[in-house]
Amino acid sequence: MALVNSIASWVLKKRLHQIELFRKYPHEVQNEWFNKLVHAAKDTEFGMKYKFSKIKNVNDFRKNVPIHEYEDIRDYILRIKHGEQNLLWPTEIKWFAKSSGTTSDKSKFIPVSKESLEECHYKGGKDLLSIYLNENPESQLFSGKGLVIGGSSEVNQFSKNSYYGDLSSIIIKNLPYWAEYIRTPSIEIALLPDWEEKLEKIAQAGIKEDVTSIAGVPSWNLTVINRILEVTGANNMLEVWPNFELYAHGGVNFTPYREKFKQLFPSEEVTYLETYNASEGFLGIQDKFDGSNDVLLMLDYGIYYEFIPMGEWHAKNPKTILLEEVELGKEYAIVISTNAGLWRYMLGDTVLFTSLTPYRIKISGRTKYFINAFGEEVMAENAEHALKHACENTGALVNDYTAGPYFTSKGGGHEWIIEFEKEPKDLNFFADILDTSLKSVNSDYEAKRYKDFNMQAPILHSVKRDTFYKWMKSKGKLGGQNKVPRLSNDRKILDEIKPLI
Repeated sequence: MALVNSIASWVLKKRLHQIELFRKYPHEVQNEWFNKLVHAAKDTEFGMKYKFSKIKNVNDFRKNVPIHEYEDIRDYILRIKHGEQNLLWPTEIKWFAKSSGTTSDKSKFIPVSKESLEECHYKGGKDLLSIYLNENPESQLFSGKGLVIGGSSEVNQFSKNSYYGDLSSIIIKNLPYWAEYIRTPSIEIALLPDWEEKLEKIAQAGIKEDVTSIAGVPSWNLTVINRILEVTGANNMLEVWPNFELYAHGGVNFTPYREKFKQLFPSEEVTYLETYNASEGFLGIQDKFDGSNDVLLMLDYGIYYEFIPMGEWHAKNPKTILLEEVELGKEYAIVISTNAGLWRYMLGDTVLFTSLTPYRIKISGRTKYFINAFGEEVMAENAEHALKHACENTGALVNDYTAGPYFTSKGGGHEWIIEFEKEPKDLNFFADILDTSLKSVNSDYEAKRYKDFNMQAPILHSVKRDTFYKWMKSKGKLGGQNKVPRLSNDRKILDEIKPLI
């Protein structure tokens, strides 16, 4: 495996020159991709409807093509699932990433083209490794195997030639044959539709391998790791995987999980690398190893970016700004046009720019995942900061949580359901710190909480382990890229989980 490690490291590092090019010339690279995308799709049904052949520049594009959300292109996607082609993108689309990034029970099916697989998702995975290996030249990553938890995949019922599944399962299903030699578990286990059966088999397979890296959503990886520790009786994961060195995580903010993983892998040699990978595209990779959680915006993956300022998020016809117009510290909703036929598509994620040379972003939340029942405008980033502060001051560790509003005759406040890995000795003290910390980072929240006039103190519930697991199971959302919605502006999720307490 040493030879494999050397060859793989050499091949991957060759990509670094191209990454440096879009760091230096971001606007030129983005403009080049804009022209490629519009030209490629000019003869599709969508391209003809919005006169792509007459679009000469970005201003024409913004005038001709409205902002789209999933509901606006759902009919196109249904037709593609039935077998029609050349609607949104000129090449054949037969894969759909099933996305559960919504609080509703309905799933979204995101088209995945051959180009988006090769030029975006696979390229992102390779670049992640290139960046890591450049920072760690002595790495022996490929001397062992990488553990990846895939979602379920199944043939959809609309056409015998079209398929859907979690993005992870689509990626695994289309990997070249040689990838099986450097990853675990086997593809048969990774794509099992029953999560609980798969969990057990992944754990059993992982015990037998020299795993040097893992990737995926923290909560699901913790479930597998806890099972491995239970089976082996090991005190930590380095007793099982002594050569482990990298965890590439994404999907949710890693802050609440960081201390737990450091306990599971008690070594300063283990690297935690942030990624921003959605069903719609691979958007960012952490390229600094200084403890920050911002990511380099990847600009040559067949994605063209626009950004909606916060004040325009819920406007009927929101105005966008371009990459060269963004400012540091301001919150934007992301709009993308992609090589899978998503055009001016509002992703739903919100970001803050932390650097403009090169462009780095930090995910701050979702345009639909926030609490603003009393004018407090609490975003996910605020909640993560407050939880981190409360944990640091009480010695607590959080596994999962969700929060939403509660209402009384005097107004109301926020209600939190928290599943602790390590519960604080005094839950009321934890709640006080959480409340105070939110006031310190959100002036609207602070104003509404002033003397309890508009908002009352938060209510906290500490729930037993696996409460969120049981709720996710009841929704049919175990494993893969499914994750608990952190903040909601209504009580739907709170009212569904509270009976499980």
